[in-house]
Amino acid sequence: MATVVVARPAARPTPRARDEEVLVWPDLVFVEFISAMLFTVLLFLLSYLMNAPLLDEANANVTNDPAKAPWYLLNLQELLLHMNAALAGIVVPTVWLIVLMVFPYFDRSTDGQGRWFADVNSVKNTVVSFNVGLWGTLALIIWNSGKAALWAKDWFGFSGGSTLAFLERSAALKDPSVVPWPGWADSIPYLWFNLKILDEGPGAGVTTFQKIDLPTLLVDIGIPTGFMVGLSCLLIFFFWKINWVHTRRDALITLMSGFVGVFLMLTVIGTAFRGPGQDLIWPWDLRTLEGIPGQE
Repeated sequence: MATVVVARPAARPTPRARDEEVLVWPDLVFVEFISAMLFTVLLFLLSYLMNAPLLDEANANVTNDPAKAPWYLLNLQELLLHMNAALAGIVVPTVWLIVLMVFPYFDRSTDGQGRWFADVNSVKNTVVSFNVGLWGTLALIIWNSGKAALWAKDWFGFSGGSTLAFLERSAALKDPSVVPWPGWADSIPYLWFNLKILDEGPGAGVTTFQKIDLPTLLVDIGIPTGFMVGLSCLLIFFFWKINWVHTRRDALITLMSGFVGVFLMLTVIGTAFRGPGQDLIWPWDLRTLEGIPGQE
């Protein structure tokens, strides 16, 4: 029995409609050009309105007060004021970068891919979580700087005493007069051998890593980590209970929007609200160059 085989041309993919495409020119390049021009005009305007003169050459023997990092690292410098240096400068950025890399693997759905506001819940989650991250970070900064307690004393005549000193700032928890820590709390051994680094003499090079200071560990690492992880989980859980978070993408949008709010507030506070000694002050109270001897 013979079988007739009829050759058919291979099916070609259906071309996408014009409204689904974005051309490099003029769609993309024109928008980038307009954005660059607006940015340039804004930069010239700020340069005209704000005085930013060049100072003398850097002197290693003279440290400016306040000494600030570049603007893109001021958020991390602000974190250094509220927690352990290694936690703020190494652990937190590293963990967050890992979390960002895990995002695409956590959300494998292609429904509404590439659209941030794919539904009504996305808009609500973004707006609310951004504001929670923004203003919640401001509240924590004010509390940990001790300003909240000072304002309460000035405005309402409130005086908490030593029993409520922890309301002024978290560092008060390390004070034995506030919390009756046992005598062994600040010297808990965890190494069974003597650890020495660059030992060049009697007692030289002996590190402090052989004992755990529990109050310092709690205040500088435990409380900040609890706030960062606990409040994030609590926010997502609350949105899930009120039916604002239904999918993994909803949870990720909530987490990312809150992070943007936190990042923005840390940058603003570190840029404009930190004065001499990294004290929290109003921008108009910052010392000007005219007020610094030798810089008129």
